[in-house]
Amino acid sequence: MAGRAPFRERYRAALANVDVRRGLVPFQQSWRAVRDAQVAEAEAIAGASFGVLRGELAAAKDAVRADPAAHLARFRAAAEAAGAVVYEASDAADACAYIERLCHERGVALVVKGKSMVSEELLLNEQLERAGVRCVESDLGEWLLQLAGDRPSHLVMPAIHLRRSTAAALLSRATGEPLDPDDIPAMVRAARGGLRDAFLHAGAGLTGANALIAESGSAVIVSNEGNGRLVSALPRLHIVTASVDKLVPGFDDAVHLIRLLARSATGQPITTYTSFVGGPLPGHELHYVLVDNGRSAMARELDVAEALRCVRCGACANVCPAYAMVGGHAFGHVYSGPIGLVTTAFHHGLEAAAGPQSLCLSCGACAEVCPVAIPLPEQILAVRRRVVEAGRGPHWQRLALRAFGSRRAVAVAAALCGLALLPFRRGRFTRLPWLPARLRWRTPPAIPLRPARRRAALRAIPLRPSRRRGTRSAPRVPLAPAAAAGGRRASLLLQCVADRLLPEIDVASARLLRAAGVQVDVPASQHCCGLVAFDAGDWAAARRMARATIEAFEGTGDAGDTGDALTDVVTPAPSCAAAIRHDYERLFADDPAWLERARRLAGRVQDLASYLDGPARLPAGSLTGGAPGAVAVHRFCQSATRLGAGDRVERLLRDLCGVETRPVAGGACCGFGGLTSLGAPELSALVLERKLDAAEETGASVLVTDNPGCLLQLRGGVDASGLSLRVQHLAEYLAERLPGASGAAGAARVDRIAPER
Repeated sequence: MAGRAPFRERYRAALANVDVRRGLVPFQQSWRAVRDAQVAEAEAIAGASFGVLRGELAAAKDAVRADPAAHLARFRAAAEAAGAVVYEASDAADACAYIERLCHERGVALVVKGKSMVSEELLLNEQLERAGVRCVESDLGEWLLQLAGDRPSHLVMPAIHLRRSTAAALLSRATGEPLDPDDIPAMVRAARGGLRDAFLHAGAGLTGANALIAESGSAVIVSNEGNGRLVSALPRLHIVTASVDKLVPGFDDAVHLIRLLARSATGQPITTYTSFVGGPLPGHELHYVLVDNGRSAMARELDVAEALRCVRCGACANVCPAYAMVGGHAFGHVYSGPIGLVTTAFHHGLEAAAGPQSLCLSCGACAEVCPVAIPLPEQILAVRRRVVEAGRGPHWQRLALRAFGSRRAVAVAAALCGLALLPFRRGRFTRLPWLPARLRWRTPPAIPLRPARRRAALRAIPLRPSRRRGTRSAPRVPLAPAAAAGGRRASLLLQCVADRLLPEIDVASARLLRAAGVQVDVPASQHCCGLVAFDAGDWAAARRMARATIEAFEGTGDAGDTGDALTDVVTPAPSCAAAIRHDYERLFADDPAWLERARRLAGRVQDLASYLDGPARLPAGSLTGGAPGAVAVHRFCQSATRLGAGDRVERLLRDLCGVETRPVAGGACCGFGGLTSLGAPELSALVLERKLDAAEETGASVLVTDNPGCLLQLRGGVDASGLSLRVQHLAEYLAERLPGASGAAGAARVDRIAPER
């Protein structure tokens, strides 16, 4: 079945299925608008922000996680007092064996099921069928998938990947009634008739549970179909399959969960049916099968334990750009979406989790909408690290990162590649006639013969007119006096991509800082902050690069000055700023000496946009001399999700240049995702296509972004697509408007080139 096929097979099938994208992309767009409106309503009702509301729910879930044995004992005592039976299953085999034994002892030949993702996790249907017990799914989406021999692709909307025509064909075959795909009411009536016998003749009903209330021993079941109540009430035996992490302390916590669950899942204020099961009906039995299946192991792993807060709303999938392109079957094993990238490793083994790791673009959108504040981006990277350390990552990736860790090796390789590809260089691009079709969606950049670091060293231009063709010197007087920048000095962190492939970004950054009255130096021994290795899960390589970066910027400033606090570290790459300020804490968590050094550097680092919007602010309207026209803005994902940038880029463009800015919709992410665009280029291309369509719809002739990786992606995609859109880094756009500038290729004076260590 689709859910258990090898990852590469699922991935190829998803790429070939255009219907998946046609259905999921519009769904994501409409869901976000409705969800945001419903969250705003919840905030108004509660008089608290979404952050506070989800923090309270997270705290309730964490209270159980802090003492699971006590809460489980409390639930068991209350449930048994109400007449229920509680069985704790250690793993999938244990749970299936108990349910199979229960069915045989009660003479059950037919089980009718409500929606239960835990039963999917257990592969329960297959186990019972092998034991001679027939299972019928009664959730409409689940039943359609059962008829198709398929598996859920979404936690809440299991058949979201099916088209109406497919659903009509499946129902027609099951009921013997010809059905029109456009007649939805007729299809619903046919499904109701087809399922009625199962409700009436089943010997057992099986449901999941959205919450288990410890203080009362009761279960909460939410649904938009009446099948849940029929399944739990009509058969004489009701089995609830639930994971132990569904426990909440009390009724108030369950109500709080209900308030956020439906809004996060389907954009409803509350589901159509919300049931509290407090015990068996007279003459009936109620059995709770509480499944561990790796959750205790997960709870012991601090870097992923917070995933046990999950309420299975599917919101993380509803905003994930990769999920919109390939759907749940490629993205997950049983649990789909970003949460599945974390939990699969513990429920089904690291091998099952390894392949889909390549699909995460690290945009961080999933963490923004999670109603229990699970830090999913960090947890996905933690699992990716486990994959690499277990030797299950791509071999080419490990070798490439090992080579990339050497600054000198990269310098030699870049120089050789630049020379070898010189005949194919056309302006900013390298046009390779032999490029494989699967890579032609993004034109490769030209590899400069001189990186930014050499340009800074060789083109320190005095403050006088230059006779060099095509260049001008830096302005004689800064636009902002030195006092406006607080007499600051800044060490420029070049960023590896910009340094080797986009040197114009670093040159422009230096010119802007000089114009703001900032003294600039460039430590020559810098190379890579380690982000590329960290995101790939190779933390050993990331630590080596991070240590070299810390050493390169320690003590930077005037000669003989060791006062780190006097020298800012500024980079045109917010990705590097986010890595140093956040990821270094995790990299060196077990190394106190390096952790302290990392923290000192983190306190000095800012991305260029933040620096220009703060201590190095240029006068308002000082860059209005450039070409007029609206500017489209692509916000780097992590500028918003990790650095709190908001509309900072737009503000700078409006305030300094006086231009109209137009945000680019089409999902936040451009599809670069570091090594994702190399490991899963087809996915990256699909996400980029969506972004470029949205950029074209703005009607702007210039597209500005603030991160070099995004620039590579967008600029290469625009060229390959033949769009008439100029793509620039924020630094380029601003620098070419400086007095005396002749475009982004203009020279930059650097006050000091730090000696190479």
